[in-house]
Amino acid sequence: MARKKNPEKRMGLGGHLRELRNRLFWSALFIMAGAVVGWMIFDQVFDLLQAPVVRYAAENHSNTTINFGSVTGAFDLRMQTSIFLGVLLGSPFWLYNLWAFITPGLKKKERRYTITFLGTAVPLFVAGCWLAWVSLPYFIASLISFTPSGAANVINANEYVLFTIRVLLVFGIAFVLPAVLVLLNFIGILSAASILKSWRLAVFISAIIAALATPVSDPMSMLLVMIPMTVLYFLSAGIASIHDKRAAKRAKALGLDFDELNNLADESDS
Repeated sequence: MARKKNPEKRMGLGGHLRELRNRLFWSALFIMAGAVVGWMIFDQVFDLLQAPVVRYAAENHSNTTINFGSVTGAFDLRMQTSIFLGVLLGSPFWLYNLWAFITPGLKKKERRYTITFLGTAVPLFVAGCWLAWVSLPYFIASLISFTPSGAANVINANEYVLFTIRVLLVFGIAFVLPAVLVLLNFIGILSAASILKSWRLAVFISAIIAALATPVSDPMSMLLVMIPMTVLYFLSAGIASIHDKRAAKRAKALGLDFDELNNLADESDS
């Protein structure tokens, strides 16, 4: 009887709020579970993160070490890193809950494009983090090399770990941005012509992101980030151009313009 009164299965404000509360509860639960795992594997993660410093000190006979500057420093760092690892390890679950909450409001075409975006964005993010991880020893060696001869470089552990995490995240997010452009094109918000028209601005933004991501002043380090980002930008423009040409050809065959074709597709999905 209730289904006949509400054939479209629309949910009121109270229902949406309850659904949001449930999704947030399960997301927080999985993040907490991931944080517990992160707490247990902290020592292994910290060994990996400090490896570039240890290697540099051994190879160059440098008095360089990572230090905890306060009584609570080790505990604070372990707590912060555990929470970060909890968000990272729990990402498949809280991303699913986010998707499950917003997907009822999406059209069929938008759902399909969003799933494709996630399937593309995750490998790109991992590739960006991998490039950052490979480059990290070089960054650290370049920065430590500025230490005057005879002086010791005592690195604050909290600052060092946050620094490495920031570099990894900036690289990962930077590689995902071109996939965002393709998604915006496929859902009809941004055309390929608009993407190509802004190539100068895109190169400039890539240079800024590369400068923020690479903590050293060496131009080669910036190019290491800037060149892949620029290539991915023009690749996204090429994919968007192919999509627009196919859509224009389909619209011409139906005797419609591009906007009318998008409206017709939206009506068929709804």
